[in-house]
Amino acid sequence: MTKKGLLKTAGSLLMVGVLSATLVAQTSAAARYDNQIQTAITQRLAAKSQFADVKSGVEDGIVTLTGTVDLYQRKLDAAKIARKTASVQGVRNLITVAGPTVPDAQLEQKLARKLTYVRVGYDNTFEYFALGVKDGVVTVEGQDRTGVGRDEALADIANMPGVKDVIANISVSPTSIFDDGIRLRTARAIYRDPVLSKYAIDPARSIRIIVANGHVTLYGSVDSKMDKEVAGIRAGSVFGAFSVDNKLVVEGKSGQQGM
Repeated sequence: MTKKGLLKTAGSLLMVGVLSATLVAQTSAAARYDNQIQTAITQRLAAKSQFADVKSGVEDGIVTLTGTVDLYQRKLDAAKIARKTASVQGVRNLITVAGPTVPDAQLEQKLARKLTYVRVGYDNTFEYFALGVKDGVVTVEGQDRTGVGRDEALADIANMPGVKDVIANISVSPTSIFDDGIRLRTARAIYRDPVLSKYAIDPARSIRIIVANGHVTLYGSVDSKMDKEVAGIRAGSVFGAFSVDNKLVVEGKSGQQGM
């Protein structure tokens, strides 16, 4: 090998050595960085008794939470603590909710009753939530005018014993003065009708009015087919409403649903 070749080979070996040393130094720095994050998270979780059975691991700034809690809300809270820790790049929440097991039908009934009275008052009329429960996993769908009702509904669900997980698909209506006008006029048209005014008394029986881009949808339950038809007629007569989708359910005194 020529002198030039030997120098070239020596230079290559030197570069490989420098690169290896750099990678080792970076790996060591990353390990210290992860250890610092994990120590901080462990201390913050240990300060709250509800996280006594929660463990954390950190790799490349990504936190993995494992263990158990007794409420779904506490699973969310643990992840929030981890996310707010300095230098955390992301959180993988594998915590199991190990609280009491409640039969699905019973849990759904409790949640339905709770969500019925979310934000009782004026805005209650303009939001609608529907839910289902399977093996403790709650699926909730619906629409909300401002997002406040959605947040309160999800908080109620997360704090209910027996909830293991939550799948939320609640949309928030876009800000629209035009739609707000239709909401108000539709509510007046329905609740000022002598046949339908009774539904304004109890929030559990209110006729829910959802408006999106001028299209009105009615949700809830009514006592008779006539009440459903009258509500549809009143909503259809509102100035500015492009269409009305009447999804009211006819439910007699026995609790049996009609057509």
